[in-house]
Parts: sequence; C-alpha cells; structure tokens
Amino acid sequence: MPSPPPPTSPISPIERAAQTFAAELSRWRVERGLTKKQLATQMGFDPSYVSHVEGRRHRPTEDFARRAEAVLSAGGAIWLRFQDYDDLRHARGVAGQSHRDPPVPEQWMPPGTGLIVEQELATLAFIGDAYRCVIRRSLYNAGTEPVTRYLVRVAVDRYPDDPELSNKHHRDHPLTFDELDLRAWCDDPPAREPMEWRKKHDRDAFKEVWLLFENANGRFPLYPGERVTIEYAYTVGQEKWGRWFQRAVRLPTRRLTVRLDFPTELDAQVWGVETSLSAEEAPLRTPVSRRAEGDRTWFEWTTDAPTLNARYRLEWRFRAARETPNGWLTALPPAVPIVPAQRHAPRTPSERMRSVGVVQRGSALLAHTAVPLRLPADADGGRDVVARLFAALERIEEMHIFSKGVGLAAPQIGLAVAIAVVRPADPSTEPLVLVNPRIVDASPRTDERYEGCLSFFDVRGLVPRSLRIQVEHMDWNGERRLSTFERGLARLVAHEIDHLEGRLYDERMPAGSPLVPITEYRETGVPWSY
Repeated sequence: MPSPPPPTSPISPIERAAQTFAAELSRWRVERGLTKKQLATQMGFDPSYVSHVEGRRHRPTEDFARRAEAVLSAGGAIWLRFQDYDDLRHARGVAGQSHRDPPVPEQWMPPGTGLIVEQELATLAFIGDAYRCVIRRSLYNAGTEPVTRYLVRVAVDRYPDDPELSNKHHRDHPLTFDELDLRAWCDDPPAREPMEWRKKHDRDAFKEVWLLFENANGRFPLYPGERVTIEYAYTVGQEKWGRWFQRAVRLPTRRLTVRLDFPTELDAQVWGVETSLSAEEAPLRTPVSRRAEGDRTWFEWTTDAPTLNARYRLEWRFRAARETPNGWLTALPPAVPIVPAQRHAPRTPSERMRSVGVVQRGSALLAHTAVPLRLPADADGGRDVVARLFAALERIEEMHIFSKGVGLAAPQIGLAVAIAVVRPADPSTEPLVLVNPRIVDASPRTDERYEGCLSFFDVRGLVPRSLRIQVEHMDWNGERRLSTFERGLARLVAHEIDHLEGRLYDERMPAGSPLVPITEYRETGVPWSY
C-alpha cells in the first residue's frame, strides 16, 4: 500500500507577511501605472529586482521598502506592511520592546535626488487682457549638496490643435522677457528675499531661466536637510496664451494644486487630462471643483500623489465670449439689452465698492503677494499707480465717510504691484504713499479694534494688531526709508501691507471670532480712541 503524501507545511507568519508586502507593492505599482522595470529604475535598482520581490524570490529590505514607499507615494501603506514583516522577522512585538519608525519616511527619497517639491500651488488668473501666472513651491533639499539655483520653464501655444498655425503665430509675435516681467521670491522666514534670475533658453514660444538663490544683498543657498518656499510670477497677453494650463512633474512631488481664476461673466467651462510615461492621455482621475464668488469664478484640482514625469493639463472655453480680429476675448453682449431705466443702484456697501472699481474678495489679486517695484526704473509707472489710487479714493469717499481713516492697496484696483496709500483720520495730516513696504519691527503691546475692508465691506471684524510698527519702504530713487507708526495709523498701515502680502484682515482674527454684519455694527462714524 503506497505511503500517503507528506502533509503540506502551513505557511509561516513571516512568509504570510512577506506575501502581504508583495501584494501591497504590486497593487500600488499597478495603481501608479508602472511596469516592474519602470518602478525598479525609479527606485535605483536592477530592472529585475522588483519582479523578484513581487515573486517572493527576494525578501524585502528596509531600504527597498523606503524607496518603494517614496516613489509610489503610497501614503504609508507599503511602509506599514514592511514593518509588519520586519516585526516578525526580528521577533519584535513583545510588550515593552516594540518600536516603530514614523509611518511615512518624510525625508527619504531615491538615490541621486536633490530637490523634492513638498507642495506646489499653481494659479493662472485671467485679468483684463492678460493671463497672470503665479507658481508657489515648497522645496526640501534631500540631496547632499547646497542648491544655488532652480530651473523654471515658461511655454505658450496659442493654437495647440494646429501646430503649423501656432508656430507661425509665435514667429510673428514672439514671447519676450520684457512682457513676461518675471519676478521671483524666496520665503526664508522672517525675510522674503527677491531672487535674481538668468536666461538659459530664449525662443519664440518657450523660455527657460535659472532662479538664483541670491540677490544684490547676498546669497542664501538651500542646504541639505533645509526647507524653503519659492514663488515666481509672470504675465502673458491673451493673444499669445492658448486656452490650456499644464503642469509637468519634473521633480518628486508630494502634492500638486492647480487653480484657474476667471471672470464670472465669461462663463468658463473647464476640464482636465493627464498623461504619463506609461499611459496615453486620459481624463483626470478626480473632478475639477468650481467656486463662484462675486465677479470671479475659481476652478481647482488637487492630487496628493502626482506621478513623476506626468503632465496634468486643465483646458477651458469661455461660453460667453467672442474673439475679436486681433485675437482678444470680450464678453458677449447680453441677449436682452439693459436700458438705463432698468438698472438698479448698488444696494449693499460691497456692491457700492464694486461699482466704483474696488476688486472684491475671491479675486486672485487679493490672495497673492504683489510685485515689488524695481526702482528707480519703475518710478514713472509707480507714480501713475499712486495717481490712480488717489483717484479711486476720491470716488470711494463720495460713498462713505471714513472717520477712522482709510487706505487702498494697488491690488484692490486691479494692479498687482506693491503700492498702497493711506489717508489718516486727521484731515490735516498728509496722506501716506507706501512703496514696497514691509513691517520690520512690531511692538509686543497690542489691542483689538473693529476693522472693515473695501473688498468685503458688508461686515466688520475684531482684529488684534500691534500698537506700534516700524515699516521699511522706498522712495522713487530706490532709497530705503524707515517710518514708525502708532495706534490707529499703525493699524491702517498694517492693514494695507497685509493686502500687498495677499492677506485679508479676517485671517488675523482669533479663532471663532465672528464677522459682524454692517447692519449690526454700532461704531460706524466713530473714530478709534486711545
């Protein structure tokens, strides 16, 4: 009688944990659209290594798990599966002896990595007759050498569906550095340093520049292990910008947000597509959100796991626009003409401010840092901005009495430059003109007072501010000046500087502090008293 076959050995807990790790790795690799060879290459391994691990011919190592987690941006899932395996392998888990590393290794990237982008916010706003692009990136130096420059690209394509026409158009109307007016800054708290830049490529529809971690005042390299946020901005006329905005992931990136800011009256329709090294063009995996506020509509899309070398593109059309012979867009006239007798006078305080040209909350102009003037070169343009600000104040003061004083920043009249004016409460005091201002010192003594803002004038809010501030600003010759302001004037000046830094006063209010509707506010017409 033949002997019975030997019993099959049950799979050990360690083998089961290795099997679970391999399955998790495979799941995320497929989710990211990578072959085994592509993943191995991005991780810095031999092309066959991932195949061996998934086939359980090789056991996972800590180094392998860290690289896989970082490249696949698995939110800690791969790393935790490795920890389960590693606990069993080392017989850890006994009470008092268990030790786990953080669930996601935040400062590890594949070998050879220099910079990683921890977060990018890319905003494109259609303002007047031009597109204003602002890119803000939070960088981490994961390499071993100081970083002294950062490469950025600007590419336009007026007719993306007709390359021949687009090439001819840009030959006849080349993109220039003068019109781009490229500006860049490095936020290295507590300072915000302007960054110089140097051309790399200059073509009709394509520009590449090096942003330098330096300026006339010195150098500020990004050393290994350090973090910093950079921001750069440029402008392109609508006659050169096609209706698409693309972000290419050229560095390992943890989070990417793309935002479009369009006039509501143009009735924009927005959609998105993505491509990668291993996949053809396909719709974005998540929808583009839409939010309308006042005369602006924002469209936003975010991914927490952008694939390296992927391209994410938002496209749009303006349903309530027509194109003029010179290629510019204008809003379509209303289907039924509105005769003057049918128009209604603005009713609310915010509507009245909008009617005299004050940009309202929700516009990208109020959410981004204004561009500093380069003086004395920009002096004539700056004086023109000041004249426009005072002209706007005249219109505003016809609608409201400002017993506490009043200020106006250039972004509030549609100009993204770092100029503000302040008219003090005392009519005998000369108005202030603040050019490239920044607060360099503030008293620890503060108080709370109600403030209003012309850009959302229907409410008031209780805001804490220093009773004395010292402000650095510039004259038209480019000379730096220091001025000290106290009490109510310090509050007015600080409010306008906030505008130039892309901040509204409600962001400074204590958590849970409510905005008071103007109908309930009892201090209109009453000056601040100290």
